[in-house]
Parts: sequence; structure tokens; C-alpha cells
Amino acid sequence: MFTKILIANRGEIAVRIARACKEMGITPVAVYSDVDRTALHVSHAYEAVRIGGSESRDSYLNVAAVIEAARSVGAEAIHPGYGFLAENAAFAEACENAGIVFIGPPVHAIRVMGNKLEARAEMKRAGVPMVPGSDGPVRDAAAAAKVAGKIGYPVLLKAAAGGGGKGMRVVREPGEFKAALALTTGEAGAAFGDASVYVEKFLEQPKHIEIQVMADGHGTIVTYGERECSMQRRYQKVIEEAPSPIVSPEMRAALSEAARKAAAAVGYRGAGTVEFIVDAARNFYFLEMNTRLQVEHPVTEMIYGVDLVRQQIEVAAGGRIDVRQKDVVPIGHAIEMRIYAEDPSHGFVPSIGKINRLVLPQGPGVRNENGVYEGYEIPIYYDPMIGKMVVWAGTREQAIRRARRALREYRCEPVRTNVDFLLWALAEPAFIDGSYDTTYIQSHFNASHLHRRDEEIDLACVAAAIAAFNYRSSVRYSTNSDSSDAWRRTARAEATRRWRE
Repeated sequence: MFTKILIANRGEIAVRIARACKEMGITPVAVYSDVDRTALHVSHAYEAVRIGGSESRDSYLNVAAVIEAARSVGAEAIHPGYGFLAENAAFAEACENAGIVFIGPPVHAIRVMGNKLEARAEMKRAGVPMVPGSDGPVRDAAAAAKVAGKIGYPVLLKAAAGGGGKGMRVVREPGEFKAALALTTGEAGAAFGDASVYVEKFLEQPKHIEIQVMADGHGTIVTYGERECSMQRRYQKVIEEAPSPIVSPEMRAALSEAARKAAAAVGYRGAGTVEFIVDAARNFYFLEMNTRLQVEHPVTEMIYGVDLVRQQIEVAAGGRIDVRQKDVVPIGHAIEMRIYAEDPSHGFVPSIGKINRLVLPQGPGVRNENGVYEGYEIPIYYDPMIGKMVVWAGTREQAIRRARRALREYRCEPVRTNVDFLLWALAEPAFIDGSYDTTYIQSHFNASHLHRRDEEIDLACVAAAIAAFNYRSSVRYSTNSDSSDAWRRTARAEATRRWRE
């Protein structure tokens, strides 16, 4: 087992990894940019190394700086978390060349799954269900329209090297291809350095279901069921839950078998997620594989009683997975809500500044994955997600009630967060019955639906309470002979005295 691991990340995931290291008797080492010198993840590590300026490209995306930091402290391994360099094959290769263990899959697996065209070809050979589409990149609008004519409109133009919802555009008729192709290739080239684009059948109102995979270097592949990730805004997940409300035991078995085939096809090792898109008839198709730990991994941990980060580290150190597939049975229901520093009432614009008050919900079945603290100043350079709240309960209905209770307790002031937006989503009838799909927020959300908990409402409530108190205190009751009998007059007098006290 390793004695020291460098965590090449920041925020709540870096804190999460540091905690796992400590429980395993491993020294966690943090890296930080200039603006992150006082960040929470730094205080959770036993050692910390500055790796550059505040911009991501100067620090967390600086491969040479991260490798040198690991060398300088004698770390035997690097955990990339998610985002930044987690799915960067060149970084994984640089770790190998430096004699440092990359806590993630082999370079080959990252490269294949990182290119959607290569992944499609590999999955097709492995017998994994695929969404109909082109076998390679389309060079021009005519070629794209030819593919669309075969598989039927609408279709989706997708960047081969894309991710995070970028480099994607829906085309509903032949005349749209020329402009759509130009925009998509331009976006793909700028964002990923690869302008290759392919065509795929666009499924209307689909569900997004993913399977958690864990594989060791000894041939064992275990799947930890599915996560429902269909509550999305602009292709970004907002709420995740497990198990999915639409997945039967038979469907879970089929999804898990397809995920194992996908992992085996690329010689996978470590934690990964195979994502599927599901149509209205419950047919599922391979979407992509994320060759890393997912943001939403806690919901899987909550219902299966597993520590995925610990397993990642054990597998990377050469250990075997000691879990049998038949023993992997979900218990209860878990929901994760991503907390963003953004204002949903004004187009979800990022909200930055100093946190003067932070209240994290507590109680049975509530887990906080947090990356900030009171007094911390949220920087402008990184993703606005400041934490995640995860709840567990015996049933889905109880989990939803617990999630709403916990969200109402959350305070992060004066920074705006998306908590009220999450409360709206959890109360929607389509979420309650599980019928929501990936387009639900886009088609149903309006800022006017939000229940505002801002300072003006708080002040109005305080003012109303004071006015009511003053009014009640000034009330005088009549005691003349025409009024009620003596005992009623006495009761009123006593009530007035107690109110004043």
C-alpha cells in the first residue's frame, strides 16, 4: 500500500480523497493555486504544494507542475479526482514515465473512451447496444445529411472528443446541416483541439442512466447498480439518485452486463462509469464511458455500503476486489443534490464573494460533501459547485422528504446558491413519480417558480412579527358590567399579563 498520495484536485472531491487516505493510514498531499492557498482542501491535507497561478491552465491543468510536486514530496501515487486532469491520457502517461502510480485506468482505456468515435467502434465490437449513427466523422453537410436520411431525423451532431455538454447540436431537417456543422466543428476544435464531428440519432425526451463499474488488475469486474441522472440543465447533471425509479431488477442486470462488456473490451482497471441513454420503450444504448470517479459516486456508496475511493486506491496498489457480484444488493434510496454558487433567479449567473454564514444540514441520513467554510471567499476561476448534499432513507418517498427538509436548513450567506431551484425540482410531479427526463428542466423551469429566501423576505417577516407583538401588547379589554362574567374577565387579564412577559 502507498504511504503518500498527492491529490491533483481541489474543492470537495479533494477533501473527500484526503479523508479516505487518512482512514487508510496514507499521508494526503494537497496541491493549490495562488488563490487556493487558504482553501478547505489544503487544510485537510498533511502536506501542501503550490503549483502555480490562479488560472487552471497555470496550476491544476499544468502536468509538469503536478508531476514535480509529487516528486518533491515523495508521493508514490497521484489521485486526479474528477475534472481537470482526471481523463487526460497524456497526464496518466506522464505519471507512468515518472514512476508514479496514476490512480485510474490504463492509458489505452482513457484514450479509447475519450474519443467517442473510437469508443463507439469498440463497443459495437463488444456487443454493447449502440445508438444508430455514423461509423466515422462526417466531412461535410451532404455526408451528414446522407447518414441522417438513413437513421431518421432528428439527429445529433457530436464532437468526437467532446464532453460536458459541449460540441453538441440537434438537427431536425436537411437544410439545417450546413450552419449546424460549421458551428459544431468550430466549437469542437476550440474546446477540445479536435474538430471531428459525427452524427447520431437524437432520442426525444430520453432518460440518462449510468452504471458504476469497479475493476481490478486480476480480471474481476464488479458493477454497483445504476444511478438515475436525468435531471439536467444544459446537459449538466443537477440531481442524481439511486436506484433509478424506472429500472427493474431485470433491466438492472442487463445494464450491468453491458457495462461489464464495455469495461472488459478496453482492459479497464479502477473506478469508471458506463453511461446509457434510455428511450420511452425502456430500450437502452451506450452513450459514453467516464474513465474516472463520478461527482455522483456518493449515492452508490450510500445504498451499497461501499467506499469507492478506498477501492480505487486499493486496486491501484495492486489489490483484488473482495466483493462478489451476487452480494451487491441495493438497500434503501439515496439522492444527491449539487450545490452551486449561482443565482437561478437571474439566469444561473455565478455568485462569488465571501461566505459570512454557512449552515450545513445535519440529522439522520444526511451527508455533506463540502468544499467551503465560513470566511472563505469563492474565487471566479473555477467551477461554481461548492458542495454536494446526499441523503439516504429506507424508501424513495422518504428520501425525497429528507432531501427537502435538509435543503431548507442549508444557508450560505450572502452568496447566492441554487438551493431554491433544487427545492423546486424535488417538488415537481414528474420528479415525484420518476417520469422526468433530460429535457424536463429546459421545458418546465421558470425563475418565477422559485420560493425566494432572500434578505428582503427575512426582514419583512421580522417586521411583521414586531408589529404583531406591539399590537397585541397594546390591546385593552373592557371590564364594565355589560361585558362577560367575572371568570372570563380574569382569564383575559391573565392572558394579557403572560403575553407581555
